[in-house]
Amino acid sequence: MTAGAWARWRGNRMAVVSGAVFVVVAAACFVGPAIAAALGIDATAIDTELGASPPGAAHWLGTDTLGRDLLVRVMIGGRIAILIAAGTTAIAVAIGVSYGAIAAYAGGAVDGAMMRVVDALYGFPTLVLVMVVMAVTGTRSLFALFALIGAISWLTMARITRGQVLALRRREFVDAARALGASPARILTRHVLPNAAGPVIVYATLALPQVMVTEALLSFLGLGVQAPLASWGTLVTEGSTQIVVYPWLLVGPGLVMAVAILSLNFIGDGIRDALAGTERGRHRAIRAPQGRSR
Repeated sequence: MTAGAWARWRGNRMAVVSGAVFVVVAAACFVGPAIAAALGIDATAIDTELGASPPGAAHWLGTDTLGRDLLVRVMIGGRIAILIAAGTTAIAVAIGVSYGAIAAYAGGAVDGAMMRVVDALYGFPTLVLVMVVMAVTGTRSLFALFALIGAISWLTMARITRGQVLALRRREFVDAARALGASPARILTRHVLPNAAGPVIVYATLALPQVMVTEALLSFLGLGVQAPLASWGTLVTEGSTQIVVYPWLLVGPGLVMAVAILSLNFIGDGIRDALAGTERGRHRAIRAPQGRSR
């Protein structure tokens, strides 16, 4: 973001607080398990005599039915959920930006054919597609989950990028670069895409919580992260089956997951508002000389 957009984002209290909350949650997820291990708390250690115990001084979020510390499991699950969200969003951005930019800059029949492919893929129920692919291939690996969720998340990104590139490809700076002999690839990567980065950043930020929800839904259906690994989705699924007897098994992971998703949504909204303010200021700066000339 530019300096002005960054200043506007910092002026958004909700976005700043949400950013701080998410940083704390992410730091706890990545650092917390190591600290717990140093204190002798192992998320995989089974204590059948302890069993499911409610939150207390020894176990802040309680333990599960196998006597495993739920707080450490939530932190490890959060690490996996954040990695899945970041990895799949990166895949979606890479595919969507490349596809949409090439379609828009090529134009004509190429643009029409490429976007009809996007329209056709939009017609497929995405969750059903993921379920069928995972059932047919029989894979449950974490990388397969990355690839599958990323492969169904790039369509909107392609449309957003296409719209931005269509608006920018006829601008004066593009004509100047073309007149100076710049190749289409250089024009696209050095001049057009950097100016289209704002909406892409906003959508990527807002896509992170969407991916977390998708992964949680897949885990609820038994197609997400598999044991011995656990994500927030699998922990919520496990807790939902025993909510009547052991409600803390759902409340702890569910609250942490909800806080992380809400924080990411508020961060994305703040970035969107900050970049929208930059665009409004740019348009006023362009119109101002015209008004004075009258």
